[in-house]
Amino acid sequence: MLAALTLLAVQGCAPTTPADAATGTAHSLSIATAERAYQHYLQASTLAATQDDETQGLAILSDAQRAQVKAEYAALASSGIPVPTYQYSAPHFYVPALTGYPHWFLVSAQRRTGTGDQLGAAVTTLMLFDSYAAGQPWTLNGTAALDGTLPKIATSDGYAIDVSASDPSLLLAPDVVGPSQAAVVDDGPAAPAAPLIGAGPQTTGLYTAQAAKASADKAHGLHYQWLLEGTAFAEFELRLSGGGALVLYGMSLNTTTEHPNFVAGSPIPVPAAFTPLLAPTEIGCHEVAANWTYQFAAVDPPATAHDAKVNVIAATGAPSSARAY
Repeated sequence: MLAALTLLAVQGCAPTTPADAATGTAHSLSIATAERAYQHYLQASTLAATQDDETQGLAILSDAQRAQVKAEYAALASSGIPVPTYQYSAPHFYVPALTGYPHWFLVSAQRRTGTGDQLGAAVTTLMLFDSYAAGQPWTLNGTAALDGTLPKIATSDGYAIDVSASDPSLLLAPDVVGPSQAAVVDDGPAAPAAPLIGAGPQTTGLYTAQAAKASADKAHGLHYQWLLEGTAFAEFELRLSGGGALVLYGMSLNTTTEHPNFVAGSPIPVPAAFTPLLAPTEIGCHEVAANWTYQFAAVDPPATAHDAKVNVIAATGAPSSARAY
């Protein structure tokens, strides 16, 4: 996430896309503008990473991405580990046909960590960019690692099709996709929303992992709680070919481990990923809170689809805050 982002040299620049002039249709956000915003982000991110400039690095981020990277800077600073670098393949752009602000677009690209001969495995990553008002800078809103294949996104004259957050043609209104997923993560198969949410690592898998953590802590005399909940982050939707929508949204997974009845006891172990986010004087004799920020992408099928479910197809989660009492 915290990275010098560069295109892989062997794949060159972004592919040519149709311009507004070719379609005769006016758009408040053109594909060419989105391409320039993406290239500017790569350059600014590279500069911030190579100079270890946290202020500049955070200035080009918003919402889930900013929460994750702000914590990552703190972790890197305390450990002395240099800012990691990434390389990206040529991007695929999905630019909605907008008539006003906010402006936003989606990019899909293969991401690899490292440089030279030290490249990691390629991961298809969805990158969401936004600009909320005229004159406001473009920021990277969130990234999500794709689990499988990205469904085909519907287009018209080369532009993607925006979807309303309350679209009644979908199985779930997009603005309740996140809360429905959260219900399954928090309550498992007993959740009323469970019949509408597909099983997977970001739904039933998260519930199973959190429930196992609770059982393990109970065996050591500790009480563990978790809650996946919504945020004030913006949500975005795109129409899929054949119906349905791709819904992109951020969530917080808030966890606490405490001594029963919040009484003082022996120091509670802090998850390794969260240790750098605590001051040396913070010791959890009562409670340790370890919170994550997630960016998700889910496929919301048409309401007419038989036995269909919402499936979370992409996610990236990272520590965002911690405290100990």
